[in-house]
Amino acid sequence: MSLAVIALVAGCASSAGISSQASALEPVAVGLPSGAASEVAVPTDWWRTWGDDALTGVIDQALKAQPSLKVAQARLSRAQAATAGEEAADGLRINGSADATRQHFSANSIYPPPLGGSTRTLANAQIAGIWEFDFFGLHRSAIEAAVGGERAAAADLQAARNVLASNVAQAYVQLGRLIAQRDVAQQALSQREQMLGLIRQRVDAGLDTRVELKQGEGALPDARVQIEQLDEQIAATRHALAALAALPPQSYDQLRPDLQRLKALPLPEVLPADLLARRADITAARWRMEAATKGVDVSKAQFYPNVSLTAFVGLSSIGLDRLVDSGSQHYGIGPAIHLPIFDAGRLRAQLRTRTADLDAAVESYNGAVLEAVRETADQLNARQSLVRQREQQAQARSAAEAAYDIARQRYEAGLSGYLTVLSAETSLLNQRRQTVDLQARALSTQVALVRALGGGFDTTSAR
Repeated sequence: MSLAVIALVAGCASSAGISSQASALEPVAVGLPSGAASEVAVPTDWWRTWGDDALTGVIDQALKAQPSLKVAQARLSRAQAATAGEEAADGLRINGSADATRQHFSANSIYPPPLGGSTRTLANAQIAGIWEFDFFGLHRSAIEAAVGGERAAAADLQAARNVLASNVAQAYVQLGRLIAQRDVAQQALSQREQMLGLIRQRVDAGLDTRVELKQGEGALPDARVQIEQLDEQIAATRHALAALAALPPQSYDQLRPDLQRLKALPLPEVLPADLLARRADITAARWRMEAATKGVDVSKAQFYPNVSLTAFVGLSSIGLDRLVDSGSQHYGIGPAIHLPIFDAGRLRAQLRTRTADLDAAVESYNGAVLEAVRETADQLNARQSLVRQREQQAQARSAAEAAYDIARQRYEAGLSGYLTVLSAETSLLNQRRQTVDLQARALSTQVALVRALGGGFDTTSAR
């Protein structure tokens, strides 16, 4: 009979009609193939496979000192503390208390003489214990929600690590590209200085006019401006690397990456079936979705009775001298039931909030999945396209080198004008710059693909 009464009263606060409307995307729905995991796995410290000690040193320093990574670590510590707090709340709670109060008792109140009209000391010492029975999973769900948040924070830390390492690698490649471009510009300046010497000889011999001389002289400042512009960009990129590594701006003033020395990374050619499991950001979003689901369970459990058992034992007396007497003992034990009778509006509003949080977590997960698939597909496509572009560009550069050599030889033999040499040189310099740019883009695409594939995310790092 009593159970029926409890069920009837609890029914006054109902969670009926409130449910999540979102659903998580399946891998097949976003174009991921079904099947076994890819045999090509990205190592956790993937940058070491490039075989560049300088790059390894910069990334290791950044991972050790970058404040943004420490922020992610602090968030993980906070999530771990939240889990410990929820676990501590699910069990026996024991509290102790003691007090002594000096009090004058009214002679005209309820206390008869000799207590009434006297001043006495009231002393109490007590230990109380409370045990809540988790019949409806309130504490269990709260712990699981906290654990989900902790795992999400651990995955976020790995994601931040991947982003930081890839940002450093991208800046390193960019610095190498700028230095290589400066070498091209310096080579162009040397060629123009040599050509200017030849023009002056031809002018002195009456074979050229001052028009060719001024053209040759005007080509030098243009080359020097390009070098100066590249020096400015090189300094800024070195400063950016130093900031990523949490070092003073001048720390990498002597750093000169050689893109030719960087080794290619072994990476898949198609979308891997296990892409979602490789990425820390997807894992974090999934754990947040799980935590939000448990948060809904916590809200639903609050619609049901809360049953607890309380026991206490202690001493109470008037006068400190009698506190430890056997007659000062007091103790008790008894159950308690708390029912949500007139709180349905607040509980339903709270459940709607948690349900909306769950919908948001699910859609955030879906958005992360779509972005991950798009990003990876883009980088795979770019990687394949760059292979073809570099093959064609190599042929174009070979032709430009040959055309410049022929133009210069014909000019030295007096068979063509200086404008022909300038035109051939411009084409050759463009091809040399494209060679550097395509090489840097190929390396940057490798970094971007590594990042898109999760950067060697270790799924065992999340609890």
